[in-house]
Amino acid sequence: MPRSHDDTQPAEAPPAVERQPILADRSYSIILETFERRLRLGELRVGDKLPSERELAARHGISRPSVREGLRVLNALGLIRSSTGSGPKSGAIIISEPSDALSWALRMHIATRSLPVKDVVSTRLLLEGPAARAAAAAPDTPEREAALERARVHLAEMDEQISDERFHFCDTRFHYELSKLGGNIVLDTVIDSLHMATMSYVQEAVPFLKDWEAVKRTLQQQHYGIIEAIASHDEQAAYERVCEHIKWFYSLSDRARDQQRERQAQVMDADALPHQVVLHEEHLA
Repeated sequence: MPRSHDDTQPAEAPPAVERQPILADRSYSIILETFERRLRLGELRVGDKLPSERELAARHGISRPSVREGLRVLNALGLIRSSTGSGPKSGAIIISEPSDALSWALRMHIATRSLPVKDVVSTRLLLEGPAARAAAAAPDTPEREAALERARVHLAEMDEQISDERFHFCDTRFHYELSKLGGNIVLDTVIDSLHMATMSYVQEAVPFLKDWEAVKRTLQQQHYGIIEAIASHDEQAAYERVCEHIKWFYSLSDRARDQQRERQAQVMDADALPHQVVLHEEHLA
């Protein structure tokens, strides 16, 4: 029997569709994935030039802003170098500078304090001690002598009257040349990244040191001891001198920072005292 109009039930509402959060446009990731795959397959090599933004956009079916974002990421990762303008030298060239990318990432996370400096120092000890031992054990070759000579050039420059910024740069290059002697490219890259990542921390500590010139002289004495041990193949001395070098400076800079914080706290207390006296007198009145 057909139902009358009065007893017709309302139609069931369609099931609610669960709304997904709107994700940011990540279409640029296709640039990264394609770049990685073509590198692995040998279709791209360091020194190759990438196609233009217009070409990449058409090839991958994405917008030019998305291509541009992908290229920015590759640039930040130390994988391309972009040049503006026109001509054969313009555009993006494939490079490989992993230390730059790692050091920037480490620097930012050290700045957020999610990577404590004391843990960075412990990591340096774990890596650089064995690296110095390996450098001392490396056989004599023209490449080894060339690396030692480059380290000596940086060492000699640090003996001159140069800016603090240049001193820190030569310091990191000195250690990098020595760590390369061990022959472990990944280890060299990580050590170099740690040095570059902590350069700002070291530079910020300098104003807190009572006698920076005396500290530099001590650092240089330690540097000469390190290179002497490595050049003479004294593995144990190289290991011990590098570790002592790292621990000495960071212990010194930490004490200087602590003393500076104490002085700042004393100044703040002294500034607050007159205000507290006035409040006390007003209360008595």
